[in-house]
Amino acid sequence: MTSKLDQLRAMTTVVADTGDIEAVARLKPVDCTTNPTIVLKALGTPMFADAIKEAVAWGKKQGGTPDAIAAAVADRLAISVGAALSGLVPGRVSTEVDADLSFNTEASIAKARAIIAAYKERGIGQDRILIKLASTWEGIRAAEVLQKEGIDCNLTLLFSKAQAVACADAKVFLISPFVGRILDWYKKSTGKEFTPEEDPGVLSVREIYNYYKANDIKTIVMGASFRSAGEIEALAGCDRLTISPNLLDELAKDEGKLERKLSPENKTSVAKVAVDEKTFRWMMNEDAMATEKLAEGIRAFAKDLIALRTMVGKELQLAAA
Repeated sequence: MTSKLDQLRAMTTVVADTGDIEAVARLKPVDCTTNPTIVLKALGTPMFADAIKEAVAWGKKQGGTPDAIAAAVADRLAISVGAALSGLVPGRVSTEVDADLSFNTEASIAKARAIIAAYKERGIGQDRILIKLASTWEGIRAAEVLQKEGIDCNLTLLFSKAQAVACADAKVFLISPFVGRILDWYKKSTGKEFTPEEDPGVLSVREIYNYYKANDIKTIVMGASFRSAGEIEALAGCDRLTISPNLLDELAKDEGKLERKLSPENKTSVAKVAVDEKTFRWMMNEDAMATEKLAEGIRAFAKDLIALRTMVGKELQLAAA
């Protein structure tokens, strides 16, 4: 018997949601995705000790305020993690624009261009990178500009059809709807438990997937933020799924039959809708879950970004002593 992971790979592109080099080498995903939380965790391992030393030495030669230098070194380290991952996967590595720029279109565009330039300096072309942006109205507008420049984007922290439709209208390369975080909200607000087939996060991704396929939208749907293997199995056949190493291992050990749940051939007719800024903001206002989880996600990523910069600041102080 083949494992459920192998069966899943036959119908879905499997992406690793981790900066764990050993796990990526062992599990052999096509792509990798990172965020400030993942970068911070990766830098806490011995594997990146030399990268930290190199970045700190580089930082000591830079001009500017201590905070600006710490931020620049943190950016350099995020690229170091992404570069290491790019050497292990044949596809793309997602690298995130600073969460504190989530409501600033122009600054997000500038940061994305800087990320692409930093990878280019290390010999990694933009065809190997996805720029991650929060699915705010401003983030989506930034992605629209970047896509026209040939810089492919991954719109993250996506919790609603309104966000998905706006991303499609902007011709975004890929979206990452967060399955588990949607489930978390509904469990907390209702006190109920949900089977994978009832899971509000699963149902949200299925609705978005069907809307895209029914309207021949090319944007890739990549389910993310899973709480169980059952959620993953309920989305088997989705374009891509980004999965943590522990759930990848669980699927690799399970030799049961995996049923395909999503297929572009099984699309049903869904009317196409247009979402302008006014409509987007109203739809988000009416969706308490999407509004709360988007804001919470941005705060969490910003908190880890601050933690990363604080860690770098301490390293710079030690190096200057």
